[in-house]
Amino acid sequence: MSGLRSFRCGVVPFLLLPLLSACAGSVQAPKSAGTYKVGNPYQIAGKWYYPSDDPHYQETGTASWYGPTFHGKSTANGEQFDENDVTAAHRTLPMPSYVEVTNLENGRKLVVRVNDRGPFAKDRIIDLSRRSAQLLGVEQQGTARVHVKRIYPKGQQPAVVVAALPSPPAPAPVIAAPVGEIFVQVAALSDRGRASSLAAELTRFGVSNVSSTGAGFYRVRVGPFADEASATAVLAQLQAAGYAEARVVGLKPTA
Repeated sequence: MSGLRSFRCGVVPFLLLPLLSACAGSVQAPKSAGTYKVGNPYQIAGKWYYPSDDPHYQETGTASWYGPTFHGKSTANGEQFDENDVTAAHRTLPMPSYVEVTNLENGRKLVVRVNDRGPFAKDRIIDLSRRSAQLLGVEQQGTARVHVKRIYPKGQQPAVVVAALPSPPAPAPVIAAPVGEIFVQVAALSDRGRASSLAAELTRFGVSNVSSTGAGFYRVRVGPFADEASATAVLAQLQAAGYAEARVVGLKPTA
């Protein structure tokens, strides 16, 4: 979404002097949060991305920035993008959420609000708004090596944020099934490769597997579980992470 932009001489030093130095602390994004959205898995340029509410997310990689081309357009969660706001785009984190970005090349830190999807260029993990790039000293060179860590401003904890989300839909009734034959089904896909990729993403929720329906579809499931309570607990986690279509299913024993 972004590329190198020309440096406007004298602008960045003037903005940064009162706010940041090489050892300055974090500056928090001032805007209020927009509509909460995790989103469903999506595909860009042949690659699948799986949004999730990861409370302990942190990653090191390359940051880029975007601005004039997208200024005034809608972000992925319906806000209006303002290149002068302290915001950023991320491929999988909820929108909005907050991350602390550390420029590993100059030591500057900044708390930004994630409200858009991206970047999709190879090896880039976050796309900063123009203002965020200015404050972090990234605007002139276009990209920088950064560490991104999810945080919770104003003393919030992950549990508080999760508790504030809408309640997930009630689990589907579970038909009595023998021990070890209860699963949480997340999707049924016609492409086996996509099903395998999704199953790999779901391993953080437990043992995942892919099975054929025999009718051209591949079921992606987590389990089996010994009892309904265990399956329902994982179902709630999956739905909170954005897999709204997940449901508990009980399988009859095979011959």
